[in-house]
Amino acid sequence: MIKHVLLILLLIVMLVSPIQVHAGSFGDKGTPGVPGQWYIGESPESINPTKAPLIFIHGLNSSSRTWWEGNDMYQVALQDGYETAFVDLHGTEDMWTNGALLAAKLADIHQYFGKDLVLVTHSKGGIDTQSALVHHGAHTYVSNVITLSTPHYGSQLADLAYSSWAGWLASIIGGRNAATNSLQTGYMAFFRSETDHHPNARINPFFTLAGTSWGSFGSSLYWGGVYLSSYGQNDGAVTVANSRLPYSRELAVGRWNHTTVKEGHATFTTFKPYLTSEKSLFSMTANENIQSKQEASSQIVRGGPLQAFGKTDSFHIEEDVTSVTIDFLSDEHFSAATLHGPNGEVIPANISYSNDEIFEGAYHHLYKLNQPSPGEWHIQTNHAKGSAYLVTASIDSPYDQAVTLEITGAAKQKIAIKDNLQPPSSKKTTYRAEATYTDKHGKQKSRSVPVTINSAGELSIPLKKEGIYTLTIDMESETKKGYPFERTLIKSVYVDQNGKLYE
Repeated sequence: MIKHVLLILLLIVMLVSPIQVHAGSFGDKGTPGVPGQWYIGESPESINPTKAPLIFIHGLNSSSRTWWEGNDMYQVALQDGYETAFVDLHGTEDMWTNGALLAAKLADIHQYFGKDLVLVTHSKGGIDTQSALVHHGAHTYVSNVITLSTPHYGSQLADLAYSSWAGWLASIIGGRNAATNSLQTGYMAFFRSETDHHPNARINPFFTLAGTSWGSFGSSLYWGGVYLSSYGQNDGAVTVANSRLPYSRELAVGRWNHTTVKEGHATFTTFKPYLTSEKSLFSMTANENIQSKQEASSQIVRGGPLQAFGKTDSFHIEEDVTSVTIDFLSDEHFSAATLHGPNGEVIPANISYSNDEIFEGAYHHLYKLNQPSPGEWHIQTNHAKGSAYLVTASIDSPYDQAVTLEITGAAKQKIAIKDNLQPPSSKKTTYRAEATYTDKHGKQKSRSVPVTINSAGELSIPLKKEGIYTLTIDMESETKKGYPFERTLIKSVYVDQNGKLYE
């Protein structure tokens, strides 16, 4: 009898032990999305000792299911003879929290497989991974790292989410969180300074891929692609320039968007040669993110609560514009949201859809116009006032480089705005500036920071506290032909505890 009981207990221990070591087998995935869970994929028919286990790391507002639901990456890897595992991290936490969590899980996964791992990461998952390897000691478990459209230098869409115009909408849909905050370009400049010169930074070879497609008009990444186009080639969420990492090897820049770049049939063969438990050697020449610190704007941004009768704030489009793409984001879907122009134009939205990344929970209503009439425009909805909205107008115009921004001064506390419009002498260029401050943990401490502007167009801001300052600058002037000209400049900077500024 005692032997029978002991045998039963032994069987129970044998059944329970794998669950204690890892979250479960792929056939019994439980509930993907629980932070800290990880799953072992099915074993290939034969295991090749030269092939490393592939560990898949998801990105922002995502989960491990992104690799097998609507995606053939898992099947492609399995059919090619690779062992696999999938890790769930926090979808809305920063790289420090996720890095510590991932490091602990990689230790368990390494023990399970008994050999070094290759990490295949998407978007912010690549940043979380580098945090785990460099700052939390997980480099000992890993050979190579693949980053698929990872914003190593941040995302300008995260800057937009923390702009003063986006505050009302973001507060309702929850678009401001530790993850999005950490992806602001200013904070990522600080992360790069903390990471790139760390002794662990070059232990694991990194290989990057980036995309240049946004999908078709109205697709979920099209608006992001249009907005980011003023910053260069992009995949609808991340620019090619920001996907590059110093001391990494760029494997390809292809016609992928931010979704297809992680699909097996699209990119697996590109990074397959580096899926070994041995570190892949290559010349460590710097693959620098070379970007001008001087930024131009082709955007107009407006936002807040809808005015009386469901109307947005108005904005002006200048003459000779080739095209404009206008995105009206709101916290609800409007069956009637019409764009109204200076000559009585009433234009319905071309398409409407829900977004699932930076502005998760918001609805997009898109308008695309060729050669729009110069003058005042606004959007009218079938809703009473109070709903939150954000409007971005991305303009293709001869004046695209007319307004630039650059941080200057020995203490880097002045922002120089250069205006190349040369308007009529009767019209003076005016600026309205606001800075939103959040601490390093993503807590918004004040909605507005005082900004002063002198006659030369230089803005001064008091950068006294450690944290992120997101600057929103609206400029109004006139063109040579006397038409109103408007642009919005958005930029984030980070100030460390010693008062040093990162941009």
